[in-house]
This record gives sequence, C-alpha cells and structure tokens, in this order.
Amino acid sequence: MTSVADNIIRIKSTLPEGVELVAVSKFHPAEAITEAYNAGQRLFGESRVQEFLTKQAALPADIRWHFIGHLQTNKVRSIIGKTSMIESVDSLRLLQLIDDESQRAGVVSRVLMQVHVAAEETKFGFSPEELLEYFTQAGYRSLRATHLCGLMGMATNTDDTRRIHADFNAIATLRRQILDRCPDLTGFDTLSMGMSGDYPIAIECGATHIRVGTDIFGNRNY
Repeated sequence: MTSVADNIIRIKSTLPEGVELVAVSKFHPAEAITEAYNAGQRLFGESRVQEFLTKQAALPADIRWHFIGHLQTNKVRSIIGKTSMIESVDSLRLLQLIDDESQRAGVVSRVLMQVHVAAEETKFGFSPEELLEYFTQAGYRSLRATHLCGLMGMATNTDDTRRIHADFNAIATLRRQILDRCPDLTGFDTLSMGMSGDYPIAIECGATHIRVGTDIFGNRNY
C-alpha cells in the first residue's frame, strides 16, 4: 500500500499548471494530514464544522482550509475568518449570512457558489438557472464582505464518461455565461470540480481545483 506522501507526490505530478489539489481530509485523523503536510501539501478540505475546528486548532497555521461540505446556517459564525475558502454556498440565505457575519468579524470571506448539475437529487446546490438569474439581476453587488471566486460542483456518480464530461462542461459553460452577463464581476475564476474517480475529466473541462480524498488517504472511516 502506498503512503499518503507517495500519493500526494504522484497526483501532483499529473496536474497541469494552474490546477490546484485540495486534499480532502474529512474523516481522516490529524496524523494523516500531517503526513500530507510533510510531503508539501498545504490545502485541505473539510466538511464538518466541529471536525474542521478541532483540526484547524491543532495543525500548522500555514495550512489553507477549504470548507467543502453542506454548511448549516447556525454554524456559519464559528468558521468565519478561519477558512481560506467556503466552497459550498448552496443558498442565497447562506450567502447573506456569510456576508453579514464576515462584516461583523471584519474579514472578507472567499466563497464558491455550489451548482447542482448531477442526476442525484440528494446533492445540494443551485440550479444553473437559479445562478444565472442571481447574477443577471446583479445580486452580488450588494455583498459587503464576501468575494465570489467562482463555482463548485460535482458530476453524476456514474461510469458513463460522456455524462461526466457533460456535467463538468455544464459547470464550465455556466461560469462563462455568468462572466458574459456580468462584466464588472472580478476574480470569478475558480472552478472546483472533480474527485478521486473523475478528476482527470474535470481537468479536461477546465477545473482549477480538484478535491481528492480517497486517492490520497484511502477509504474514509465514517
């Protein structure tokens, strides 16, 4: 069995310039994160607030943390100012709360809008139509302490590579449509898409960040 460090080095060696690896460390112990850290990895993804806060307090301060899971509104305040990015903004209510709490804390939060294009109904996120409406109406102009950095999404969980390509292309196309409609929107350049099973396809479709857990840390301990 290969080590965490070996896996980090192997995956990074395959990434084109401009594509960044988010090592999805949720459900894995701090020791595994330390092994990845010692191999040079600095960007990690967590999806549960309490688990994230415990690890963030115990691990090196130069780690950049992305929150990638469904964020409950009653947990927003506890993570504001502690993440490099919140990737999983899946409602306008959550976005407004992040903005309010960021302004209260005197910080600017960097976020991604989560778009739902996959076949599974259980996944969170805006529909492409909802996001196009939000940006066409320039709702982002009212944000005071939040920087919209781009989109996050997942492909359908399937072996059909054509469907996976179509899902990732839909996310990339949506980002271009948003930029076409919003010429004043700056820094909207992140596409976080692709996981252990499909990240090479995501990269083909324009991903700037891939979220890889199993291929680095092995199967999760739920």
